Amino acid sequence: MVTEFILIGLSGHPQAQAVFFAFFLMAYLISSLGNGLMIVLIIGDSHLHSPMYFFLCALSSVDLVISNNALPEVLVNCFFDRPTISFYRCLVQMYVGLLLVVIECVLLAVMAYDRFAAICQPLYYTQIMSWRFCTSLVSLCVVLALLNTLINILLQPTDFCGHNIINHFGCELQSFLKLACSDIHISELYVQLSTLVLVVTPFGFIVVTYGRIGLAVLHIRSTQGRKKAFSTCSSHLTVVSVFYGTIIIMYLKPQPKSSSDKDKVISLMYGVLTSMLNPLIYSLRNRDVKGAFWRMFCRKTLE
Repeated sequence: MVTEFILIGLSGHPQAQAVFFAFFLMAYLISSLGNGLMIVLIIGDSHLHSPMYFFLCALSSVDLVISNNALPEVLVNCFFDRPTISFYRCLVQMYVGLLLVVIECVLLAVMAYDRFAAICQPLYYTQIMSWRFCTSLVSLCVVLALLNTLINILLQPTDFCGHNIINHFGCELQSFLKLACSDIHISELYVQLSTLVLVVTPFGFIVVTYGRIGLAVLHIRSTQGRKKAFSTCSSHLTVVSVFYGTIIIMYLKPQPKSSSDKDKVISLMYGVLTSMLNPLIYSLRNRDVKGAFWRMFCRKTLE
């Protein structure tokens, strides 16, 4: 029986341990502080109580949990030659990460629909994006992610034949499945199918939606209005490109029998980099968020 797993990480590249530790630490601090601040600003400032920022608050909440799911353990493991993780802790880390990634996949598509309604149907925006509809969309994201995670748990391999070395920084589904000595064809088939449904389909929806948005923006006569529309959409498109691009490469490419260093770098892109970039992209390019920050900062200073 396998009771623990050995995480290789960067044990084969000891000279890079210090560099990656510095990167992981920076990513963790920026992600935790940035997403935490975004949540506080959106909840605390009435100017940000709109559907767009409601979805952004949900996105920041997901990213905050993603960064705390595995990164603290990865930081600690940088100091060990053969870091280990218990079997059940590995399962929790893997399935929580899978749950959150699927929520973010669908949530980014929901955010694209919100921008479509705001730009293409501005007169009916408040009627379309009612608070009840917004909460229903976020609930749908969570339900779809829970169902997908539950199916993966039910298809989880049971026999590992003593294989317990994971060539990764943490527990990740593809690396986990490669250790099994039982038949995993159904599990692998479901991973491919769920990637098509929960990743490629939302990504296709975003592409079509932004095609419609682009046509609508070109018909805006006001130069200022056109710039504002492009500004809000470009932030979302930047996040979408990094997040979906890396996941599609990771899960739809032919899977080798063992994980490579390239796979580990790709997983860092969607697991670490996007959580770090989201608060930076949405805060530095958004006047409303910066205004909310200064209002809160000045109020605290005056008090």
